[in-house]
Amino acid sequence: MNIALILSGGRGRRMGGDLPKQYVPVNGRPILLYSLETIATDEKIDAVQIVAETSWQGRVAEWLKDMASSAAENADIRKKFRGFSLPGENRQLSILNGLRDIRGYASEEAFVFIHDAARPLLSHGQIRDCLAEAEGHDGVLPVLPMKDTVYYSEDGKEVSLLKRERLFAGQAPEVFRLGPYLAANERLLPERILNVNGSTEPAVLAGLDVVMIPGDERNFKITTKEDLERFRQMKIERPMTGGGNSR
Repeated sequence: MNIALILSGGRGRRMGGDLPKQYVPVNGRPILLYSLETIATDEKIDAVQIVAETSWQGRVAEWLKDMASSAAENADIRKKFRGFSLPGENRQLSILNGLRDIRGYASEEAFVFIHDAARPLLSHGQIRDCLAEAEGHDGVLPVLPMKDTVYYSEDGKEVSLLKRERLFAGQAPEVFRLGPYLAANERLLPERILNVNGSTEPAVLAGLDVVMIPGDERNFKITTKEDLERFRQMKIERPMTGGGNSR
């Protein structure tokens, strides 16, 4: 079983404005819906769990209902949606809340596909690649190579050169086997989980078998106003639907 856990509980403080970034409309559609429709219509995804604030859950549920009735290829969206989880104090605690809710209906061997609602350009190809590589491992991390020369300094003065070819930038979506990953997160409670910076960190700390695969530069995260404008300029009306191979 493959379950998508969509993180839509952030408040987007760096963006400013009244709306959390994942709910800002672009071409008449909240940003969340771009990746949500891609995920929910993908043949590899069996269930969808969404982390969202209580105040937004009703609106998201209405959007799901509208999506399911808008086109024949969207008919399975309502069947796949399994419920909402509450956001935590930080991103990783939001993930933990989602994992615990998913454990109520999925086995420990299920794969959880973790994606940010603010990454609207997820492709069916990336979904397929992540899930295919997860077989036989505890997790999968998409990465991008570093393009710039990277330096390191402990005191801000003395500079050391790092080997760029050995450095990678982590991306979403990440995929983890539910049982081991849930246990890895719970081992960091109550304090250490507050300092986690990336979804893969608990898996690495627990010594889980996580493999890297090539990421997708197009699948960027909308964090700043400049990111939002970049997405708007792409003039994307709606995501590709179905389980095809497009990237």
